[in-house]
Amino acid sequence: MNLFAEIRTLVVDSLTALSAEGVLPAGLDTASVAVEPPRDAAHGDMATNAAMVLAKPAGLPPRVIAEALAARLAQDPRISGAEVAGPGFLNLRLSAAMWQGVVKAVLSEGLEFGRSTMGAGRKVNVEFVSANPTGPMHVGHVRGAVVGDALSRLLAFAGWNVTREYYINDGGAQVDVLARSAYERYREANGLEPEIREGLYPGDYLIPVGEALKAKFGTSLLDKGEEVWLADIREIATELMMAEIRGDLAALGVHMDVYSSEKALYGTGKIEAAIETLRGMGLIYTGTLEPPKGKLPEDWEAREQTLFRSTAHGDDVDRPVQKSDGSWTYFAPDIAYHFDKVQRGFDELIDIFGADHGGYVKRMKAAVSALSNGKVPLDIKLVQLVKLYKNGEPFKMSKRAGTFVTLRDVVEQAGADVTRFMMLTRKNDVALDFDFAKVLEQSKDNPVFYVQYANARINSVLRKSRDAGIDCSDAALSQADLAILSHPAEIEMAKKLAEWPRLVEIAAKSNEPHRVAFYLYELASEFHGLWNKGNDDVSLRFVQEGNAATSAAKVALARATGVVISAGLGILGVVPVEEMR
Repeated sequence: MNLFAEIRTLVVDSLTALSAEGVLPAGLDTASVAVEPPRDAAHGDMATNAAMVLAKPAGLPPRVIAEALAARLAQDPRISGAEVAGPGFLNLRLSAAMWQGVVKAVLSEGLEFGRSTMGAGRKVNVEFVSANPTGPMHVGHVRGAVVGDALSRLLAFAGWNVTREYYINDGGAQVDVLARSAYERYREANGLEPEIREGLYPGDYLIPVGEALKAKFGTSLLDKGEEVWLADIREIATELMMAEIRGDLAALGVHMDVYSSEKALYGTGKIEAAIETLRGMGLIYTGTLEPPKGKLPEDWEAREQTLFRSTAHGDDVDRPVQKSDGSWTYFAPDIAYHFDKVQRGFDELIDIFGADHGGYVKRMKAAVSALSNGKVPLDIKLVQLVKLYKNGEPFKMSKRAGTFVTLRDVVEQAGADVTRFMMLTRKNDVALDFDFAKVLEQSKDNPVFYVQYANARINSVLRKSRDAGIDCSDAALSQADLAILSHPAEIEMAKKLAEWPRLVEIAAKSNEPHRVAFYLYELASEFHGLWNKGNDDVSLRFVQEGNAATSAAKVALARATGVVISAGLGILGVVPVEEMR
C-alpha cells in the first residue's frame, strides 16, 4: 500500500472524469501531476500541483482547474477536505479511516510494506569499496562499504535486480610494492632483519604473509633477485590480502556477488577491444593536450599520444588512453572494465568512489555513455572522509596497519550495527565525524540508540500485552477496531508510517540510502513523543487496563511502527534490538 500513490491515482482519475464532462480538454498529459506532503503540515495532509502543471496545456487559469478538481475530490469518502491555495495549489485532508487503514496495511503486509516495483527488475551493477589489495581495509573504506551495501539493499527493496561488485586493483605498480614488502616479511620469518625502506608497506599485517611464504618456499628465495620471486609473491600476497579484505567486509556484514580483477584485463585483448570500439565511433585520435591548470596528473605528458574524445560525451577535456611509449594510462583498463559491465547486460551502473576520485567522474561517465550508445546511465557517488574521535580527541592510528585505522578497529570498538547506522547519518558527499564515545551513548543525540530504543520499547509493549492476555499476532492485531485510533497524536503516528513507501521510492530514485536513516530517526521521534504523551494522558497508553479492544488497537499502532523500523533497519543492514540493557 502506497497511500500517496493511491491519492495520486484518485487525482488523475478525477481529472479524466473532468475531461469526459468537458470541464477540461481531452488528452491532457498527467505525467507531471504529483501528490506529496505540503510544505506546511498545517495546510493539510497532501498537496497536488495538478492545476499548476495543466493550466497551460488546458488553456485555463490554474485556480479554475483547482476549484473544479477540489469539488470532484470532495465527493470521494477518502477526502475530508480539499482547499485551493495561492495561485492554484490544492491542499487535501484525508479521512481518519485512511490513516487507520495504513496501520492495517502494515500489519497485513509485514516487512513487505513499502516494497516497490519501481525498479521493474532492471539490472543494476553497484561497484563499491574496490580497495587496493595491499592491506586491510581502513576507516575510509568503511563508509564506502556501508553506503554501497545499503544502496544495494535499498534498490533491491525497490524492485531492481542488484549485483554487488568489487573491482580488484591488482594490475598496477602497487601490487609490486606489496610483493616487495611481503618479501621483507618473508626474510623476517627466516630470522633475518627486514628492510622496510621508504615506499614499502610497514604494517604488521604482512607478518603472517611472510610466515605463509616461508611455509611454502622455505629458504629457497633468500638472497635471490626479484626477477625470480616477484611474480609468485605478488600473486600469493594478493590472494592473502583479498582473503583478509573479504573477512573485513564480512565483519561489517557486507558480501559481494562478484569480484573482478584488473589484472585479468591485461594480455587478454579486452583493453584493446574497448579502445577499438571507441575508435570505430570516431572517438579515438592522436593528438597533444594543453597542460591542465594546477597540479599535473600522472598520466599527462606534453607529447603526442592516443586520446579519447570524451568531450563528445560531456567531459571538459579529452583524455589520454595510451602514452607515447605505447603503454596504457590508468584510464584505459577502467574503460575496458566498464565496457565489460555494459556487455554483461546491466541496465544501470553505479560506482561508489572515494572523494579523491572526483576528477574521474566526467571521464568515466563519458566512456560509459559512448560505449553504451547513451543507453546505460552511470551514477557515481563520491564518499567523503570520516574523521575518528574518542571523547572529542582524534583516535590514534592502528599499530597493526602502521599508518591508518583499520575497519576491524572500528567494528571492534563500536560494533557492526552501530558503525553501519552511523555511517549513514550524513549524505555520502558530506564529511562525517565518528566519535566512539558518542556513538555508544544512550541519548536522543545518538540516532542509532534512539531508533533501537524505540524498537525496544515497542517490544516491551508487546510483552506486556501478551501478559495481559492480548493476542499480539499481526493477523489478530490487523483485525482490531482501528477506528479507536482517533487522537491527533495517534493519527500523526499513522501519517508517519504512510510516508515509508514514498520515502523508499524517493531514496531509491536518487540513490541515497541515508534518507532511510533520516526517516527512521523521525519515525522513532514520533513514537517516543507518543509514548511520553501517554505518561500524562492515560488514554494514550498502549495497554489500557481492563479494555482489551482499545488495547488491541493501540498495540496494533505500536507493532506497525516496529514493523517499519525493522524494514528500514534491514535496508541499512542493521539488526533490530528487542531489549535494551
